[in-house]
Amino acid sequence: MTTTTFSVKDYLKNNRKRFEEISTYVWNHPETRFEEYDSAEYMADALEKEGFIVERNVADIQTAFVATYGKGKPIIGFLGEFDALSGLSQEANVSKASPLVKGGIGHGCGHNLLGTGALAAAYAVKAFMQEHNVNGTVKFYGCPGEEGGSGKTFMVRDGVFNGLDVALTWHPSPVNSIMSLSFLANYQVYFRFKGISSHSANSPHLGRSALDAVELMNVGVNYLREHVIPEARMHYAVTNAGGSSPNVVQAETEVLYLIRAPKLDQVDEIFKRVCKVAEGAALMTGTQMTMEFDKACSNYRSNRTLEQILHTHLNKSGVEATTQVEEAFAKSIWESLNEGEQKNAVSLNRGFGYSGDGSDLRGKYLADTISEYVASNEVLPGSTDVSDVSWIVPTAQLTAATAAIGTPLHSWQMVSQGISSFAHTGMLRAAEAMAGAALDLFENPLKLKAVQDEHRKTFANDPYICPIPAHVKPSSIK
Repeated sequence: MTTTTFSVKDYLKNNRKRFEEISTYVWNHPETRFEEYDSAEYMADALEKEGFIVERNVADIQTAFVATYGKGKPIIGFLGEFDALSGLSQEANVSKASPLVKGGIGHGCGHNLLGTGALAAAYAVKAFMQEHNVNGTVKFYGCPGEEGGSGKTFMVRDGVFNGLDVALTWHPSPVNSIMSLSFLANYQVYFRFKGISSHSANSPHLGRSALDAVELMNVGVNYLREHVIPEARMHYAVTNAGGSSPNVVQAETEVLYLIRAPKLDQVDEIFKRVCKVAEGAALMTGTQMTMEFDKACSNYRSNRTLEQILHTHLNKSGVEATTQVEEAFAKSIWESLNEGEQKNAVSLNRGFGYSGDGSDLRGKYLADTISEYVASNEVLPGSTDVSDVSWIVPTAQLTAATAAIGTPLHSWQMVSQGISSFAHTGMLRAAEAMAGAALDLFENPLKLKAVQDEHRKTFANDPYICPIPAHVKPSSIK
């Protein structure tokens, strides 16, 4: 087998317009978890037209799908995402907050790029396989609901990734590096309180305030923060305050908690303590408390052998020169950041596996370097459902610069840059690296064996247990 007559870089360059169109379509149709109907169907249709066999509604999730080309081993998969975030609607290519729809949805994590970049890598591998009549299988996984839904965890639970030899993916960011850090495991849980409504002036003594219960629970959890491990995180959103009438004792309320820690057993321990706080709040207010488990995901487990292969191909892809227009736009984005965000730029980069001290980026607005690979045991203070895939399949992920230095994720600035020329160039850089790594594994069975041997050794005495209970089903934002 040889790659001498096939250039991944040339293939992606020649097909850039197609991939830009897919990314732009997804950006223009932002949808939140498990409701990505337009985006999922558009991408599935594109894969079908390209010659992939597409299985829809996998894991009983309407917006999850798997596209397959080829047959036999090895089976290499690319993980794609396409969900967006509520409250982040934003006009493209401007350096000021300018929502397209007030309170609307926007791609504040760059998943229009993420999904399209993974798709482009799958296309490139398929094109190589066709040209060289290669045996093997390439799969693209359409993974919905990463933002607050743990779609991949549900898919893992349903066996969607069984039989896969390697999984590759990436994430947009301001830098180019291998994401070698671990991620926090988490549980997401609804706590609901039911009390008794009453006139808040005439007969408040007859009421039992569910709003008081939510507030007391949140106060209790805030006191709990001092007494859990410092790496833990406990976030909450009051999703039902009981109505907008202050002259009524609120009878029903709801609060959604996201509990994170480096390992699942730590999450579970903290979760049980949070439940005790909720029970106490109900006792104090004479209300009833019920709980609904929403979703969970595991901590990420790196495959160092696969990461090194991916880094080799990220280096081979290189970083293209930027234009004056791109530099000017990036500068305006940098200037839109507050002082704290600018000072946090290097720390933000490290969360993506950047190993430098910031000197290579000083005075620049767009990253033009590829960070050295440094295997890290640090924990990124965030979560991803890629983690659950990493427990059952050797997995590696890179990040490519698609935004100005300092751009925080889940921000209007990230949305604004989401379909810029620089973002699409970074997207195709990621696609080239992932496709190159996949072809390397196709050509070199010994490398694939080394990747799989590491995976077996890592998990020999640590089997995967899905953190989402069997009865819990994926749900959209309520």
